[in-house]
Amino acid sequence: MSWLRRLSEALDRRGPAGYRPGVTLEHVRRDFHDWRCEPLDARGARFARPGAALVFEVRERTQSELLMHLVLTEFIVRAPARHPAPARLDVRHTGAWRRTGLRYAARRGAPPPEALLAELREDPALRAALMPLDFKRLRIERQAAGWTATLEHMAGSEVVNRMPAFRRYIAFAPAQRDALLAALARLQAILARH
Repeated sequence: MSWLRRLSEALDRRGPAGYRPGVTLEHVRRDFHDWRCEPLDARGARFARPGAALVFEVRERTQSELLMHLVLTEFIVRAPARHPAPARLDVRHTGAWRRTGLRYAARRGAPPPEALLAELREDPALRAALMPLDFKRLRIERQAAGWTATLEHMAGSEVVNRMPAFRRYIAFAPAQRDALLAALARLQAILARH
């Protein structure tokens, strides 16, 4: 491994100047105040609720820009997999100005099972939850440890500017929070069957 790559990885672990691990996560915890929050480390926590089947994780991820950085949050659900073969699927909204649907794109070399793809496309509850949801990325992956669905929402993020200096957290609107929880629950249930 080259010294430049090692330096880059060390800086990624530390985060950009002014990054405070856990601060954005605390804002998310307040947005989901009726869920029990168990810290996993400085950048992640697990959310659960008594009597609810849904359990999800939230992880902070930083993205550096010129004179600023973003602290983005990834909502993660996990499910066991019947087969250990790798698979990856990216989900995005379609439509240039208005959302017209959902596009499921398989990664080369790691196609998802056709039965899973058909169920994701045809599930009305999942579609109803994802269509109004303001997400940037949704990635579904299968590895030896099982299925992981990672959804990066636009809310639950923090903008940190250096000049002029300010921090701004983008809170969840109640409708977005409800749609996110519904989407995570459907994803977890569907993935558990495959």
